[in-house]
Amino acid sequence: MTFPRPHRARTAVALGTASACTLLALVSCSNGGNGKGPATTSTPPAATSAAPAAARIVIENFAFSPANLHVRPGTKVTVVNRDSASHTVTATGDKAFDTGSIAGDVTATFTAPSAPGSYSYICTIHPTMKGTLTVG
Repeated sequence: MTFPRPHRARTAVALGTASACTLLALVSCSNGGNGKGPATTSTPPAATSAAPAAARIVIENFAFSPANLHVRPGTKVTVVNRDSASHTVTATGDKAFDTGSIAGDVTATFTAPSAPGSYSYICTIHPTMKGTLTVG
């Protein structure tokens, strides 16, 4: 069966229009679908030591890292002991916090004081290990 030439032209135009619509739909999806140009992405802000979720002290090679940590009042602080020896994170002076003995390869937590200030701490097992927790 043969179509007259005008019909073939209409079929080609109809197929060309359908292809153009499909291409346009794909391009619209690639820019977020808002039709206002390329989509932009934003990088989330980097975590800081002041953020509650980032409050962490790692004990490794008989040292606290970071040795000086800044947190908000009442922040839960995670302590990871990567040494094989036991350690503590114990506030000096008023004893505002104390993890007790943390065995090697164990994680513990404590809650930062609610009063702003600077709290020195040590490992009571190894008193040369020192750090400062600043709450504010």
